[in-house]
Amino acid sequence: MDKKKRGLSRRSMLAGTAAGVIAPVVVSAGAGSAPAAAAGMTRNITIYADYVPGSTRVGYGLEPGKPTIPGPLLECYEGDTLVIELVNNTDQRLSIHPHGVNYDTKSDGSPFNDSFNKPYETKTYTWRTRTAYQAANGFWMPGSAGYWHYHDHAFGGDHGTVGLMKGLYGGLIVRKRGDLLPSKQFTVVFTEMWVNHQVAPNTPIFEANLGERVEFICIGHGNLMHTFHLHAHRWADTRTGMLTSATDNAPIVDNKTLDPGNSFGFQVIAGDGVGPGAWMYHCHVQQHSDDGMSGVFLVRNADGGMPAGAQEAIDRFKGHHHPTSTPDATGASAHHH
Repeated sequence: MDKKKRGLSRRSMLAGTAAGVIAPVVVSAGAGSAPAAAAGMTRNITIYADYVPGSTRVGYGLEPGKPTIPGPLLECYEGDTLVIELVNNTDQRLSIHPHGVNYDTKSDGSPFNDSFNKPYETKTYTWRTRTAYQAANGFWMPGSAGYWHYHDHAFGGDHGTVGLMKGLYGGLIVRKRGDLLPSKQFTVVFTEMWVNHQVAPNTPIFEANLGERVEFICIGHGNLMHTFHLHAHRWADTRTGMLTSATDNAPIVDNKTLDPGNSFGFQVIAGDGVGPGAWMYHCHVQQHSDDGMSGVFLVRNADGGMPAGAQEAIDRFKGHHHPTSTPDATGASAHHH
């Protein structure tokens, strides 16, 4: 395996935009958590919607002509504002619609609100986030923190169904200040029978070194129910995937339902308690797994070297029988057994 294909380090992310990731708008703070009411910041981001070269797929990207599927992972802290300048470089109308944040009708991304980009049009969408606050009745209203996502809502119809099937989607994280930041991040999107618009053995191989803190952002789209299972690693079924104390009795899981429109995220320590190796991730709906919804989480040695037996495991994975499944011209899935 080429070491250059390993995930992005947190240092490079915080230094600026790299490899399809928008780093959080960092507000300087000392050790520990910053006050919940800390003033937010505004980040201006330009995103380009383009056809994927050599295919009928469409994706979002940070550079013109270089779309990725999934699109760039966007991050901010509660209280921050993201101002998205969406450049439509296609001959079809499209938009960008977020989950989990605040926006007005002009930034809804829905044709219902006349909110979309015409072909070759540039349009600005504004997403706001907030911290939790106490309502007049004494109850608390939730903030925006969570693992969310964004997607098209206009390509090919009033609900963006064709756009989603073509690849117009990406991850969105809103953090609380003081949240632990990972060293590596991986966005995993289950759409129909695809993982990030691929089927095994061409699904992503996610890589980390033993002991690194790794964050998975899991998103569901399409018309089918899925689950996400990660071999040899587990997480708390909480907002962050972590426990808050030694007495926190939140459920611990290694498999979670990922229905269309759902999203969740979690952090694990790569290889913690199990060591380095090639570990599988997959949909636990058995027919889906058989049809190619599986991939590899490669935990390298602490020094970045390949663990004993890992390459052989990857070779066996690539040699397993999987049906060929590719998006056709309409974005649908064509299976050949």
